[in-house]
Amino acid sequence: MKKSIIISAIALCASLVSVHATQSQFIIENQKTDVAIKVNSFCISIAKGDMETVKKLLELGEDVNQKSDGMTPAMYAAKYNRTDILMLLIAHGADLKVKSIKKMTALEYAQLHGAKDAYAIIEKALTEK
Repeated sequence: MKKSIIISAIALCASLVSVHATQSQFIIENQKTDVAIKVNSFCISIAKGDMETVKKLLELGEDVNQKSDGMTPAMYAAKYNRTDILMLLIAHGADLKVKSIKKMTALEYAQLHGAKDAYAIIEKALTEK
């Protein structure tokens, strides 16, 4: 009986403490923070292989060379071996020689990720220019 009363009293105290707890805010100045960069919807559509959305976004004037999380749309197409989308981006003027924030080109992304079809398309496009 004594144990159950003591346990009940401890539980009651703990619940009262958590109910009356207040949130404190700490302001830290001059601190460097890392910001997570989100990939834009154009590059997400490319990565997923959503050709219809890519076409619609291009019709609406999406920039084929605008970087998202440090990579161009052609790099995403190369990385994920999205050959149809890659050819569409090239037809719309994608710059295949530009480098990512990791100092890699679309051709290097295709090679790194084993995207042989994308690699061949980029290699051919680079020789034709």
